[in-house]
Amino acid sequence: MDLRRPPFAAITVAGTNGKGSTVAMLDACLRDGGYRVGAYTSPHFRRYNERVHIEGREATDAELCAAFECVEQARGSIPLTYFEFGTLAAFELFRNHKIDIAVLEVGMGGRLDAVNAIDADVAIVTSIGIDHTAWLGSDRESIGREKAGVFRAGRPAVCGDPHPPASIAETAASVGAQLLQIDRDFFVGFSDIAWAWRFAGNVRGGLPFPALRGDYQLRNAACVLTALASISERFPLSQTNIRVGLTRAVIPGRLQVLPGLPTRVLDVAHNPDAARALADMLKRQFVKGTTHAVFGMLKDKDIAGVVRAMNGVVDHWHVATLHTPRTASAEDIVATCRAVGVKAPVQTYTDIRAAYDAVCATATKDDRILVFGSFYTVGDILAASD
Repeated sequence: MDLRRPPFAAITVAGTNGKGSTVAMLDACLRDGGYRVGAYTSPHFRRYNERVHIEGREATDAELCAAFECVEQARGSIPLTYFEFGTLAAFELFRNHKIDIAVLEVGMGGRLDAVNAIDADVAIVTSIGIDHTAWLGSDRESIGREKAGVFRAGRPAVCGDPHPPASIAETAASVGAQLLQIDRDFFVGFSDIAWAWRFAGNVRGGLPFPALRGDYQLRNAACVLTALASISERFPLSQTNIRVGLTRAVIPGRLQVLPGLPTRVLDVAHNPDAARALADMLKRQFVKGTTHAVFGMLKDKDIAGVVRAMNGVVDHWHVATLHTPRTASAEDIVATCRAVGVKAPVQTYTDIRAAYDAVCATATKDDRILVFGSFYTVGDILAASD
């Protein structure tokens, strides 16, 4: 397919948490600067089309099917995984639409991920946490090494984890990448009304807070600005482009608040780091009534770590089995809740929609309904809200 050296530039985004938000901000800033941008993300909530965006719109069924056919014809007898097939199709679409730059979200890890088949002009690792241990390793050093596999010789490698494992710097040094580390090479400062970014003599002050909620989004935004600064000779952007991009970037399922009362918050948090960030945000929001959690997770995730992080925030748990073979059963989740010391009531349901409907039917306008634990959990509720 002649895609090893595609005719477009590329930014690859890896990390345990924050990848989707970072991609959304990069895409919005670059598009406001007038560039033709392709964005590739995963997973999707309702439609596969969500994974491939071209100049801000989802790829159509016809475009995707044509790209899939191209991959099918080219592969011959070569076996491809689901993600490899889709990634090649996305690259083909980006080439056909003559985009200027692609923003690519790593599916898992980095070193062996399909998007790593092409060399990124700049790579970002947003954070390093414990997740996907069966594939990436059981500690942050091993996981960091896998994520740093997207770094390339002589090219910028941006790290937004304030306390990265040593494997990040070691990998950057071994491949000859230019490591740019938050709190060492680039910096964030903020007040109640604005924030500022500083890097290599460049300062952008008076910046609006990202539309995406959460204090941790400032670290993601700082990674975005650092990555963009590192390719500014090819893709210059104004302060206005940055401001517009930060305030326009939105992504479903990340501290997403649905309209109306009671307050309904959707978040895909499915590992302890993400759950702690979610808990910190929720603790800052005053709620007069009860916080109900509609909760389902996959069995290969750290359910105990997630429940432990949210234990002081949730007043009533509503747990369900998800519609996927990888699901943890509602009964197993209940057992985990009790094992980690949850004292709040825990009810079980046959599926997430049943749990959500039951809570919505009984909650008062002063309550808060939180849906979290997996992309599957949030996706079911987003589909029901259409």
